[in-house]
Amino acid sequence: MELNREELIRYNRQIILPNFGTEGQEKLKSARVLIIGAGGLGAPNLQYLTAAGIGTIGVIDFDDVSLTNLQRQVLFATNEVGQNKAQTAKTKLELLNPESAFTVYEEQITSENALKIIDDYDLVIDGSDNLPTRYLVNDACVLLGKPLLYGAIFRYEGQVSVFNLLQEDGSRGPNYRDLFPTPPPPEMVPSCSEGGVFGALAGIVGAMQASEAIKVIAGLGDTLSGRLLLFDSLDFTTRFLNIRCNPDNPVSGDAPTITKLIDYEAFCEGPAIPSTEAAYASISVTGLKRRMEEGPSPFVLDVREDYEYAISNIGGTNIPLGQIESRLQEIPHDRELIVHCKSGVRSKKAIDILKKQGYLNLLNLEGGILAWQQEIDSELKVY
Repeated sequence: MELNREELIRYNRQIILPNFGTEGQEKLKSARVLIIGAGGLGAPNLQYLTAAGIGTIGVIDFDDVSLTNLQRQVLFATNEVGQNKAQTAKTKLELLNPESAFTVYEEQITSENALKIIDDYDLVIDGSDNLPTRYLVNDACVLLGKPLLYGAIFRYEGQVSVFNLLQEDGSRGPNYRDLFPTPPPPEMVPSCSEGGVFGALAGIVGAMQASEAIKVIAGLGDTLSGRLLLFDSLDFTTRFLNIRCNPDNPVSGDAPTITKLIDYEAFCEGPAIPSTEAAYASISVTGLKRRMEEGPSPFVLDVREDYEYAISNIGGTNIPLGQIESRLQEIPHDRELIVHCKSGVRSKKAIDILKKQGYLNLLNLEGGILAWQQEIDSELKVY
């Protein structure tokens, strides 16, 4: 795809690079790249790939900008809180580079729409922050023969790799399932809201993904295909792990067992345990509200972090999950205990701890404080 005069000027500093030239720039202009998520990783990818001259960029994100995003998602501004991320990104990126075209998907990527959306692109960049989406996007890319740029961040550490890249012999390089064949138990995967994330790290890892994407498209250098880069921002060290194709890989091995997309939420939850529901007796937010009003009032235990409690709470006693065992004296044995967190994950972990300490009358608040916000008090601010 030939470059116009303005593009020759705009991309001059890139075109004059050794081994790049107008040929490399024309490859970028012809490329169609899909970015999954416009958040911590997606935002820097969007900015650098738009600036670099990718011809068509798709961005899929159903979420809205929130105040907690702004610490690391520097594409957005305070006055854009509450607006859809994908559409807001498109509006701002068109100002950055009017030569690029953008397609926005204000929806969640699922097993029902993934193949149709991804099939229209040459390369996919995974900026998601949850395991079901990572496995879904990986499997869709393998089934469709699309290269996938992987990135992940947590606390101070990041990971980057290139999956399913077409090799010179016509085979495909390793993919996510060669690195992680099956997901860890959900309780072993804390979210960023629980563990935190270093804001600048999102920019570093996102820029690394964008760099690898440009190399793949333009045919430059050696990519991270077959290697996983591990980056620690605290001591600024990097390590590399070699990844090999596993013949038992269920989606790309010698005898694939996954030939179509599956239910990835169920897959990442692991095998069903019959006693699970009984193990976590629960109460709805409407049920809790009624008990709080009519009495006798239960002991409401909020196991979120203290800063979350300070932002908003429903009047319970705040003992963060990590402090429960050292503060058992504050939790009564002779009252009904209703445990809650933001959405219901940490509260189940707290219930497991309390059961081991002999507590019996335990109820998990369904949906946590988010459900309270949705059903009881819409003015409550939850981050």
